[in-house]
Amino acid sequence: MLALVAAAISGTIYFGLVEPGADKPHADWVHGLIEVSRDRAIAVRAEGLDVPVLGSEAQVLNGAGNYAAMCTGCHLAPGMAPTELSRGLYPAAPALAELGAPDPARSFWVIKHGVKASGMPAWGGSMPDEYIWNMVAFLQAMPNMDADRYRALVAASGGHSHGGGEAMPHGHEETGEHSHDQESDAPDHHADGTGEATQTEGASDPPPADPANEHDHSTHDH
Repeated sequence: MLALVAAAISGTIYFGLVEPGADKPHADWVHGLIEVSRDRAIAVRAEGLDVPVLGSEAQVLNGAGNYAAMCTGCHLAPGMAPTELSRGLYPAAPALAELGAPDPARSFWVIKHGVKASGMPAWGGSMPDEYIWNMVAFLQAMPNMDADRYRALVAASGGHSHGGGEAMPHGHEETGEHSHDQESDAPDHHADGTGEATQTEGASDPPPADPANEHDHSTHDH
């Protein structure tokens, strides 16, 4: 019996029967198995984490700036329309403006370690634990925010600042100058979370773009 199962698995792999495209969903049983396995594995690893007191204004402010810079392209934000990147991901990234962080320990573990084969990076390589907890505090608060409150927090935050040698200048992401729209050639990971393509109110018109560098995000692409 085991030999037959092994042969079936080997044949499936050899003949390329497993659909690798992100535009083709898994079979329901495959998707269910992956989700159950992933969720249980994360829960086991997050169990026993010492969750600090969360929710201070300083934590939420710091988390807002980093979330706007690092997460909105996939996970969106209050008032933000789906992006090219979020529409193309499979499995789809959870909409954290609605979900938040119901289990702070698990949220911390996922942000720090990432999730294989999902597009979720392991931010712990460049982001100290303190800043990850700040982001968790922000995630807990975000479901209760409207778009105006979210934008105000991002504007008041320190921007992309997590003590990990980030390349993007502080405060750059909340100007909105790289906000993504559907006609852009590359997804923007540093939008202010509104999904709008216009500049921040009161900002001067940008100089003409250099065609050679128009879509160069190499210095801060996540």
